[in-house]
Amino acid sequence: MQLSVWTYEGPPHVGAMRVATGMKGIHYLLHSPQGDTYADLLFTMIERRGQRPPVTYTTFQARDLGKDTSQLFQDAALDVVERFAPDALLVGASCTAELIQDDPAGLVEKMGLPIPVIPLELPSYQRKEHWGAAETFYQIVRTLADKTRTPSDPATRRPLANLLGPTALGFRHRDDIIEVTGLLAKLGVDVNVVAPLGACAADVARLGEADFNIVMYPETGDLAADYLKREFGQPIVRTVPIGVGATQDFIREIADLAQLDPAPLLAEGLSRLSWWSRSVDSNYLTGKRVFIFGDGTHAVAAARVAHEELGFKVVGLGCYNREYARDVRAAAKKYGVEPLITDDHLAVEQAIADAQPELVLGTQMERHIAKRLGMPCAVISSPVHVQDFPARFSPHMGFEGANVLFDDWVHPLVMGLEEHLLTMFSDDFEFNDGAGPSHLGPHAGQNAASDPAIKPANDTETVWSEDAERELKKIPFFVRGKARKNTENFAAEHGVTTIELATLYEAKAHYAR
Repeated sequence: MQLSVWTYEGPPHVGAMRVATGMKGIHYLLHSPQGDTYADLLFTMIERRGQRPPVTYTTFQARDLGKDTSQLFQDAALDVVERFAPDALLVGASCTAELIQDDPAGLVEKMGLPIPVIPLELPSYQRKEHWGAAETFYQIVRTLADKTRTPSDPATRRPLANLLGPTALGFRHRDDIIEVTGLLAKLGVDVNVVAPLGACAADVARLGEADFNIVMYPETGDLAADYLKREFGQPIVRTVPIGVGATQDFIREIADLAQLDPAPLLAEGLSRLSWWSRSVDSNYLTGKRVFIFGDGTHAVAAARVAHEELGFKVVGLGCYNREYARDVRAAAKKYGVEPLITDDHLAVEQAIADAQPELVLGTQMERHIAKRLGMPCAVISSPVHVQDFPARFSPHMGFEGANVLFDDWVHPLVMGLEEHLLTMFSDDFEFNDGAGPSHLGPHAGQNAASDPAIKPANDTETVWSEDAERELKKIPFFVRGKARKNTENFAAEHGVTTIELATLYEAKAHYAR
């Protein structure tokens, strides 16, 4: 076990919380000690939900361990049913409570409660949050989906689809649902059920009435979709519509499945990203080096957009959820980079520092890393913080989502160009190169390579002459760190302890070759 100040995923019961909180009439009884009661913080402070999450804790204390904690759990179950009157009850244990082995599922089964009870076996020390969400949603579907419900006569209605995977605390899930629902409506497809986000027990019961299922977020929806295919024979659409190309593929796949004509919708040209990518203005960003890290689905989708639609060069690609490592490795091979599969943020930080990209696409943690390193960054994946739950409509899927990606990714680089122009005129009394890039916050102009808190590229302390430092500052800030690092490596290899102006030019010529 490794202690860390940051984790990309919580334990699996946090995934179960995300599913329960996103649904209506579903309550989650969690056997847990005092200290594990942080659901309110997650959902009301970060996602800014208007209601408290439907989670009840047994909150046993140290003194309770010498008594009957199982009775404490059963009393809590009775209280939940009486107080909240849920349509279904999820029961499980937190990572700490798992150690006392009270068996919540067995305890509740003996009670004969008047509502469906869904036991959750979530091994906290082998699995993590995304798996917990997927397993919870699968168990809900397995328990509540009515096998007598089947699609009605297709001749009397439009094709019907279920949207699977969105949850509470999900990155842009609310807006993605709106965008995808609008695309389907234009294509001629109606939405039967969106689940788990916004669904109730009755909605889950009628999942079988749809003609097919669309997995919007594989990390959460794959298990349930596979079950529905086995039990109801429903086909699965797995293309995730992030970016123009993927959205077009998504529309074609659904049109083929529903026997519809995709041409009118594809001809509308609903994204501005495609127009911009063909314009002269895009030329100065072609070949920009980008490092991508996040959950597997969003990382692979971002790499495709960056490479195929914006002309960026992918110099790093990775994910933290090992269940989707195979997809990331396949994409990394396609772009000629070494895949980074890890949940250690320090390893990610080192990889970013080594790659010296001009743009970082990642999670909230990569945003912190990029600020420290003085690099532009855009968030593409959970885990995220409060600023990534905007009040405005801001999807990442569909054609409008492609516009959002364009804004979020290109604007930091455009502003970086502005900073370069400011640097060019830094001797003018109106400009100050030391102030750094305004859009990256105070002191961000000092690239991490020049930060005394960060070790130099080699073990020997390298001294820069005033002339060399002055010349280095003429290099745009977003590649200055790479130039410094290359020069220090060159100096170390040639036994140079003081970098003069000539050393800087020699290093430049060396790496140019």
